[in-house]
Amino acid sequence: MVDDANVLLIDDDAVFLQTLSRSLGRKGLSVDTAQDESVAMPLLRQRHYDLVLLDLNLAGESGLNLLDQIKVLRPNQRVVMLTAYASIATAVEAVKKGADNYLCKPINASEIMGLFADADISQDASIEETPFSVDRLEWEHLQKVLMDYNGNISATARALNMHRRTLQRKLQKRPVQK
Repeated sequence: MVDDANVLLIDDDAVFLQTLSRSLGRKGLSVDTAQDESVAMPLLRQRHYDLVLLDLNLAGESGLNLLDQIKVLRPNQRVVMLTAYASIATAVEAVKKGADNYLCKPINASEIMGLFADADISQDASIEETPFSVDRLEWEHLQKVLMDYNGNISATARALNMHRRTLQRKLQKRPVQK
């Protein structure tokens, strides 16, 4: 069991922050929370964190931008990206930018405690043996093209020869599991 570990949760969902913070506190962790960059960065300047849990989508802004800032401030900071809309493209981009892991929501306190079990939290990665469904492949392709166009919906829609509203509807749906 990890006692006195410091965790920073960065997510724009206040209910998620409160619930997960309380659960981690019961497990002996010291938890700070932030809903955006303006709160998170001062906390990171003031205090050492054993782990930062960072949401990929912060009120419409990409958590990857905040990841860049965290890594400039603290190059060795352990950061785990969290998202409800996982894709291979965003996972690859997060790891390239220095994230130690990439986990799908919902996530609970026990799963987070498991991140402390190994010194190298990147060992959690496993290779899937079953292929993705066609729907999941479409989701992955949309995410990759969106990343190629730096999140610009209009440019992505043009590149895909798709109406912008159609693309937005597809992006708002949760990805299929397989």
